Amino acid sequence: MSFLELLKIEFIKIKRGKMIPLIFIAPLLVTASGVTNLQSYFSPEYTNAWAAMFIQSALVYAYYLLPLSMIVVCVMIAGRETGNNGILKMLALPVSRQALSAAKFCVLLFYLLMEMVVFLVVFTITGFIATRGAGITEALPIMYLFKWCVGLFLTMLPCLAAIWAITVLFEKPLLSVGLNLFLVIPGVLVANTPLWIAYPYCYSGYLVSCSLHDFTAEGSSTGFNLFPFLPCAILIFVLILSTAVACFGKKEMR
Repeated sequence: MSFLELLKIEFIKIKRGKMIPLIFIAPLLVTASGVTNLQSYFSPEYTNAWAAMFIQSALVYAYYLLPLSMIVVCVMIAGRETGNNGILKMLALPVSRQALSAAKFCVLLFYLLMEMVVFLVVFTITGFIATRGAGITEALPIMYLFKWCVGLFLTMLPCLAAIWAITVLFEKPLLSVGLNLFLVIPGVLVANTPLWIAYPYCYSGYLVSCSLHDFTAEGSSTGFNLFPFLPCAILIFVLILSTAVACFGKKEMR
């Protein structure tokens, strides 16, 4: 069985599952609360309204709600396979465990991408309502929003790999959820220390924190330095994902 056939099977499972609505919950919550909190301060003379709304919405989203939604998706995907010994049936097929794990991670990437698209669309609609209601004529900065959404997606990849690896390594869903939650919660604290670069759970939040600093510093840019972040993030991503791929299905085959 080829890898493309595996992907096709995994995406067929998505159609039969009920996980798609989950990717709407976090974007709706953060945009509704973030834009509503700022709307009372808006006036026709307000400048940089879109940037303010985005940072207000994305800060909590990047640190907590986005990784939490991915934790739920990972657990549901793993639970779907363990139910009725589905994983054993899959492992009995003429396909490698590594390819099966990689296909499932591709599904996770799809969910992450779709959630970012939903976040961008919902935020744009909510922002239009808020700015027009306040009489603000500022144009929609689509490239600004697109750039930061792409940044959130890319910086979330090492975190997603870590969430998936923990889900694979621990058979008990409660244990994997608990450990992932334990690692997500201190993200905002670690982001304010030099250790942030080795802590993938805070990458996306740190990115938004940098944009917040740039926004409040009136033109002074701290920048999100790609070095040494990029090589460190790539190394962490490769190591964690390799571990998840190598360990997938091992305990079920014993």
